[in-house]
Amino acid sequence: MLKSNNTLVGKLMKNLAFAIAKTIINGFERHIYLYSEITQTAKQRFEQHRWKDIQVAAKARTDFYDQRIEETLATIKQDFCITELDDELWQYVKNCYIELLSKHPQPELAESFYNSIFCHLFAREYYHNAYIFVQSTATRLDTLPTPKIFTSYHPDEHGLFKTISLIMKRHKFSVPFSHLKKDINILISKFRQQADKTRYPLSDLQFDILDSVFYRNKGAYVIGRVISPAGEIPFIISLLNTEKDGLFIDALITKGEQMAVVFGFARAYFFVDCQHPHALVDFLNRLIPHKTSADLYSAIGFHKQGKTQFYRDFLNHLDNSDDKLVLAPGIKGMVMSVFMLPSYPYVFKIIKDKFSPSKNMTRADVKGKYRLVKLHDRVGRMADTMEYSEVAFPKQRFSTELLEELNTVAPSLLRYENDLVIIKHMYIERKMTPLNLFLATASDEEVDDAMYGYGKAIKQLIAADIFPGDMLLKNFGVTRHGRVIFYDYDEITYMNEVNFRIKPEAVTEEQIYAAEPWYSVAPGDVFPEEIATFALANNRYRQAFLRHHANLLEAKYWQDCQTSVAKGVFADVYPYPENTRFCYWKAASTEQKSNNP
Repeated sequence: MLKSNNTLVGKLMKNLAFAIAKTIINGFERHIYLYSEITQTAKQRFEQHRWKDIQVAAKARTDFYDQRIEETLATIKQDFCITELDDELWQYVKNCYIELLSKHPQPELAESFYNSIFCHLFAREYYHNAYIFVQSTATRLDTLPTPKIFTSYHPDEHGLFKTISLIMKRHKFSVPFSHLKKDINILISKFRQQADKTRYPLSDLQFDILDSVFYRNKGAYVIGRVISPAGEIPFIISLLNTEKDGLFIDALITKGEQMAVVFGFARAYFFVDCQHPHALVDFLNRLIPHKTSADLYSAIGFHKQGKTQFYRDFLNHLDNSDDKLVLAPGIKGMVMSVFMLPSYPYVFKIIKDKFSPSKNMTRADVKGKYRLVKLHDRVGRMADTMEYSEVAFPKQRFSTELLEELNTVAPSLLRYENDLVIIKHMYIERKMTPLNLFLATASDEEVDDAMYGYGKAIKQLIAADIFPGDMLLKNFGVTRHGRVIFYDYDEITYMNEVNFRIKPEAVTEEQIYAAEPWYSVAPGDVFPEEIATFALANNRYRQAFLRHHANLLEAKYWQDCQTSVAKGVFADVYPYPENTRFCYWKAASTEQKSNNP
């Protein structure tokens, strides 16, 4: 009788486990359905040059994952009355879930969804592989035949011009190309100039073109590779919509560094309709090998999967390194404390418990600023951040100085469990050289390039409706590609929340020598000319800045930008250098620098 009861209980538990697992996979399937639906309509928004709708869709899609997590959690709590962890039950749940994923086209994404559900339900002490997918079971994807995600073309069959014409037309845009014949001829010429490995008879060449077009902001991108006896040549073809005459090919990118910038961490996520993200990431990784799977999953819109891949990579790095976590170099922040592992290309940022008196804000305010950046078009000038909770680090990996610092500035975010330090909340972002440190040892040419990039970053941010707030050099970083990126978000705001004023000129002796402003200053007032005083006190830096961006010190420039933003004008910001654009479409510009997008 006892054995019979045990059998019955076991059967009931397995049935319950299956029901829970099915509820989770149903939540994930709803996420993928809605995600695909909004992604598939990107083509139409591009064709109809609905630039505002593109940004609205990008913001909405970023929240889809968390919304489906909340819906699924609500269903589980209501239908199954989950209040505490039942060890045996949840091991059954995971096993049932693995069975459900055995033939699923996106098992790696579904695993991350499961992890999110579990981690919202239970305490951190259960975050190990017995209950969640710390290690993926989706490795079968590496051994299965690659799903069909690209089409191969053999130019000797129809000739080079005709083959490229077929490639350009296969996506069946509802908008015609304005000068396709001319574009193709320039494209062929650019290929011959840029890619030595393509200089073979047509019979020796093969073009592999991804079936999915990549959409972002005002651009569409056709991505592929040329296979020749000399190897693979990756490329990106940029398409733009003139809004009047139709589509045109704007640029050809074949250099690895430039392709990496197109997929950079400071840009918005692509809209790309592909039901086999693992295969797509694998293909892209061959084209841009120094981009990690985490980078690429994030770039194609699966930023939660990017976080999962990143954390697995980080755990692997910890296991294969022995250096200590230390404070990041540079001036300490008034709001954030930043530390790093010298051998790892990322920094870790936590919000301090108390801010400097000049910072009139709360921790919730700071989180709100980081969320604003996550949802906003970053135009290649704001670093993407990954937000984590309950992150465990081995205590032995902290330097004494760092642990003392964190215990001093943010004790509420730290706790200790045996040999682990648990950080309640943190942000992780790509490591960059602070601009002030970069300039300190830079040559004259490097200073000139960096100050051009600094001003360009500010201009592109304000054109995208972002006022950076604190524009001190320490709040900008220089990437390994030499691009200047803004990364301190606690004072950012929208352009319409700022009043740009001309600083009144002192006339009387009392005004000239006044220790405090003798004129009224209201909240939100900004005097652009003060950038030179506070951010550009070094004359060498200031002179380089003035050569390129003197108008940033004029209130009228900022006011004009404010007016443009209010009118819904969307500036053209290209993720590739000006000199890669096809010459007859180059925008008229008085800017002297053109090699750094």
